[in-house]
Amino acid sequence: MKMDDIIEDLLKELQPLRFGPPVTHVYNPLQYAQKSYKAYLKLYGRRPKEVVLLGMNPGPWGMAQTGIPFGEVSAVKRWLRIEAPVGSPRSIHPKRPVLGFECPRREVSGRRFWGWARDVFGTPERFFKRFFVSNYCPLLFIESSGRNRTPNQLTRAEQKPLFEACDRALRRTIEWLKPRYVVGVGNFAKERALEVLDDLDVIIGSVTHPSPANPKANKGWDPLATQALKDLGIHL
Repeated sequence: MKMDDIIEDLLKELQPLRFGPPVTHVYNPLQYAQKSYKAYLKLYGRRPKEVVLLGMNPGPWGMAQTGIPFGEVSAVKRWLRIEAPVGSPRSIHPKRPVLGFECPRREVSGRRFWGWARDVFGTPERFFKRFFVSNYCPLLFIESSGRNRTPNQLTRAEQKPLFEACDRALRRTIEWLKPRYVVGVGNFAKERALEVLDDLDVIIGSVTHPSPANPKANKGWDPLATQALKDLGIHL
C-alpha cells in the first residue's frame, strides 16, 4: 500500500456520490489537480511522520486551485516549490472559477498556515521531516449562491457514505504514515480523528482554524497554533 493507492481508492468511493440542494456544484481537486498533489506526495510524503495536521476540506481559493491542502497559490509556488498543470471540474460555478496557479485570489487560511510553517521551520524540508498536512474530505461543496457548504452542513443521508469513505482513507493514511500525533485544524477534523482513530496509539488534539471567519485567528494565529502544539507535547 502507498499513499497513491489510498487516494485512488478514495476517488473510486467518492465518484458515485451525489449531493442535493442547496449544493449545486462539487469540486474534487484530487482529480483535476492530481499532478500537483502527486508532486506534493513525492516531495513531502515520505514516512514516518511525527505529526499529521488534518484540515476539513478544500477552500475555493486554496486547494480547489492548486490541489494542495491549504494551498494558497503563492505559498505553494514559492515555498513548497510546486507548480503543475491544473484541469477543471466537470461543472464550474461562475462565482468559483478554477484558474489553477494563475488564480489571483489569495486564501487567508492558506497564507496564515504556510506562513507559520515557513516562519517556524524556514524550509519545507525541515517542516515535512516531522509533519504532513492532509484534508479529511477532498471535496468542495458550493451552493447556488456561490457560498461554501462544509461537510458537517450536509444532510445526514449525504454525510453517511461520504464520511464512511473519508474515514477509511484517514485511517489508512495514519496507519501508513505512523505519526505520534494527529492534530485537527479546527474542531471538525479533531472530532473525525477521535471517531476513526480511537483504538490506535496516537495522541489526538487540535489547533484553532486559521480562517478569517475565526475571531481568535484574526488576533494572531501563529502563537495560538504554536502554543496548542506545545500543549500536546510537540516542541518546535
